[in-house]
Amino acid sequence: MSKANADNKSAGKSSKVSPDLDTPTDLPQEGVDRISAALNVLLADAFAVYLKTKNFHWHVSGRHFRDYHLLLDEQAAAIFATTDELAERVRKIGGVTLRSIGQVAKLQTVKDNNESYVPPREMLRELMEDNKKMAAAMRKAHKLCDDHEDSGSASLLEVFIDETERRTWFLFEASRQEGANAA
Repeated sequence: MSKANADNKSAGKSSKVSPDLDTPTDLPQEGVDRISAALNVLLADAFAVYLKTKNFHWHVSGRHFRDYHLLLDEQAAAIFATTDELAERVRKIGGVTLRSIGQVAKLQTVKDNNESYVPPREMLRELMEDNKKMAAAMRKAHKLCDDHEDSGSASLLEVFIDETERRTWFLFEASRQEGANAA
């Protein structure tokens, strides 16, 4: 073990952070580690849902093509906008964030869709379920942030939960059958 890693361990710092990236924080190391892990899973899922949304944007067809194409492009942009804020939040609290597509693949909980054709309504419903799952995961991460008194991460998640619920709502409404209110 290097002297820097030994010094970090003795100071209660995780050995996962290079001394050159050791951002100062008043949060306890356990909190930093647990919050960073939760935010990194959210980040991996954001990349997975972003790519799935773009996939569906590129491959949607049918009579509602223009509306769905534009909706999915708008949603993909909103999802992508969260990625930098999530990753930077991990760094602000002294954690280490994702470095590769391989890490995204290991951490993501949202399933990919590699089908050659997905009917438009199924696309919207699948994305609706993915967004619902992300909102639930964000709520769990929010509680973890509250438990460790990380109001900055909790506040960021509150905004993202609201945005995710909005996407879920739009996908629900766009995918409803005429006169049907079934989710």
